[in-house]
Amino acid sequence: MSLNVLVIDDEEGFCAMLQSLLTQEGFIVTTETSATQGLARVHEEQFDVVLCDVQMPGMDGLGFLEAIREHALELTVIMMSAYGTVEVALKAMKAGAYDYISKPFNRDEIVLTLRKAAERLELRAENARFIRKIHDLEGPFEEMVGESEPMRRLFATIDKVAPYKSTVLLMGESGTGKELAARAIHRRSGRTSEAFVAVNCGAIPSQLLESELFGHRKGAFTDARKDKAGLFEEASGGTLFLDEIGELPLEMQVKLLRVLQEGEVRPIGASKPRSIDVRIIAATVKDLEEEVRGGRFREDLFYRLHVVPIHMTPLRERIEDIPLLTAYFLERLNLRLETQIREVGPAAMRRLMGHSWPGNVRELGNTLERAIVLSEGDVISIDSLPDAMLDRKDPITATLRSGELSVKKTQRIIESELIRRALKQTGGNRTQASKLLELSHRALLYKIKDYGLTDL
Repeated sequence: MSLNVLVIDDEEGFCAMLQSLLTQEGFIVTTETSATQGLARVHEEQFDVVLCDVQMPGMDGLGFLEAIREHALELTVIMMSAYGTVEVALKAMKAGAYDYISKPFNRDEIVLTLRKAAERLELRAENARFIRKIHDLEGPFEEMVGESEPMRRLFATIDKVAPYKSTVLLMGESGTGKELAARAIHRRSGRTSEAFVAVNCGAIPSQLLESELFGHRKGAFTDARKDKAGLFEEASGGTLFLDEIGELPLEMQVKLLRVLQEGEVRPIGASKPRSIDVRIIAATVKDLEEEVRGGRFREDLFYRLHVVPIHMTPLRERIEDIPLLTAYFLERLNLRLETQIREVGPAAMRRLMGHSWPGNVRELGNTLERAIVLSEGDVISIDSLPDAMLDRKDPITATLRSGELSVKKTQRIIESELIRRALKQTGGNRTQASKLLELSHRALLYKIKDYGLTDL
């Protein structure tokens, strides 16, 4: 690992000596002669390690450490001092320094200290990658669930395509699990130890998209204060998931096509391109063939992406998976919400299986979370489901769909609603309403009183 080191010391000769020594050891070295200048520099550029003197005019080394902490900057800082005491060392470590060395020090001592810092940084990066993998594998809603024929076909296809670098295009409605499928492909590939980087192409302003994807060099444009690696470089060795690829502007489609053809990216402001090794998985809710016909998507890019097309089946076409998905969500939601919901009641389950699910699995998960929050007992009843799902504006339909089997209860609800409609249609004329309802005037008056409709 080649460290990018910033040296801060008010003695110019000492800075020049360290720069020469450390450069010979393979480090990238920048120097500043005051803590104030050093603080400004770390805001502009990314450094792995800062070697900072304690005693300096103006802001001293401990003040620098305090400023770093206040700005929440992630930096490994090694303090240096010719007046080394245990007290100063303790203050530095408490202020957030990684290590402390006393001047004068020999070549081996400073190099060894920096090598140890490099090992620490590599360990931290490895731990972060491990945590991402744990979240990928065990986080809520991160696994696809289903036993239907469409899901079995999907699992088989993922197993077949995962070992290869071929580009995959995932197509389907919102909420069908396209990103989950992309993650599953990544986990089953030989790239699972490397990064999975996801980007929503429709969520990034078009003027920033090229910089986000390909990166830029310091000074390439007004706000380019330091080098920035693009998402292609971040995903090097791993997988880049381009979600909502159909939202990509035409000018970016040309540049993406070149990257896919050449296997290299050129950051904005760079003089030479960089080779990349990235597996591309794209996803879209749009019909890209229709977009091609309409001139909104390049045909050559479409065929570059359409190497292995996978269609994600909407939930309404695999309703047999709903009970299994419901059990899966309940288990994880109970853990997250610290609840103890045992099951979904029969009437509520019938309604879940009869819903069209325009939001697919995502909508099901959100619906169940709402139901858990609103449930009174340990079983989700139909009353905990959303009004729109139950057609509560139409009590007759809601009653018939509820699974209610009592003739008396159902009759009262239906009669009450029919009387309400008849009175509304006749402007409250009870004689005309009785004719529409095929009831005697006397019977209608009795039922109006019995059902509490006297105000109509």
